[in-house]
Amino acid sequence: MAQIPYRVLARKYRPSDFTGLIGQEALVRTLTNAFATGRIAHAFMLTGVRGVGKTTTARIIARALNCIGPDGKRTEPTIQPCGQCEPCISIAESRNVDVQEMDAASRTGIDDIREIIEGVRYAPVAARYKVYIIDEVHMLSKQAFNGLLKTLEEPPPHVKFIFATTEIRKVPVTVLSRCQRFDLRRIDSAELAAYLATLAEKEQVKIEEGALALIARAAEGSARDSLSLLDQAIAHGEGETITTETVRQMLGLADRGRVLDLFEKLMAGNIAEALEDLRSLYDAGADPLAVMQDLLETTHFLTRVKVAPAAQGFFDGGSGEAKRAAELAKQLPVPALTRAWQMLLKGL
Repeated sequence: MAQIPYRVLARKYRPSDFTGLIGQEALVRTLTNAFATGRIAHAFMLTGVRGVGKTTTARIIARALNCIGPDGKRTEPTIQPCGQCEPCISIAESRNVDVQEMDAASRTGIDDIREIIEGVRYAPVAARYKVYIIDEVHMLSKQAFNGLLKTLEEPPPHVKFIFATTEIRKVPVTVLSRCQRFDLRRIDSAELAAYLATLAEKEQVKIEEGALALIARAAEGSARDSLSLLDQAIAHGEGETITTETVRQMLGLADRGRVLDLFEKLMAGNIAEALEDLRSLYDAGADPLAVMQDLLETTHFLTRVKVAPAAQGFFDGGSGEAKRAAELAKQLPVPALTRAWQMLLKGL
């Protein structure tokens, strides 16, 4: 039997409907109401950092617009595509002739847009709507944007445009004003960690909670980044239980307790000991840049604790490090913390 090629987790668990899309409740609610009342815009602009679900959302919208139901009798768009009908399957497999995905990074010119403008006039071949998904739309040239304007303002009723971009400021205001804009937010670390835990269970991988929290924090709110890191951690663990220490070594992170030790010695003026600590962290595989960032995070956390004693952040609420940090915050005046912040920032 032919062996099935391995698919990375980010592709294997790409959501196929809105129930699987985490952390974007505002977007889902707005779209659900729009589909329920039939007030579906002709152009959508999806923006946000990498890996939060822009292209995934665009594909789900394309399926929602064209789903005909398992029995083939559905005549209106639905916010819950069935995933079984021909349009749903063909869109998921990127072979539907009426749903065209275009990468604006590689097709930036007016000639590429002219193809779309020409194609817009014709009715869809097999689907309910013709859907044009343009990824990284900010890469289009000025002429290409201008060429698109008239079509974008008054497209035929059978055409929908979905744009995705990481750099919304590079998109002309004239284009933005013709689209319904959705800002996809960074996913909360706790939500991301919980999501990773469910996937680890599906993959039958044992992983400590602390390790998941580290991966979620390192992903900086990106679901794709977190899945890539989880993939790496599984490979790194080789079938054993993945520990917090394993992930810390893999990410080149310094232990938070040791970072606090280093910060304490720096602020006390014990430079020789501080340099010794930094050397041992470096020898243990910590990235010096990551140590600098951790020291900055520590400074930021301590400053927040001065203003709001119950502040949560870099050190987890109930941990021993958090209690030590709170004690340290009491001893350090705000001007000293401000100076430390400025010097660390210059160092970075």
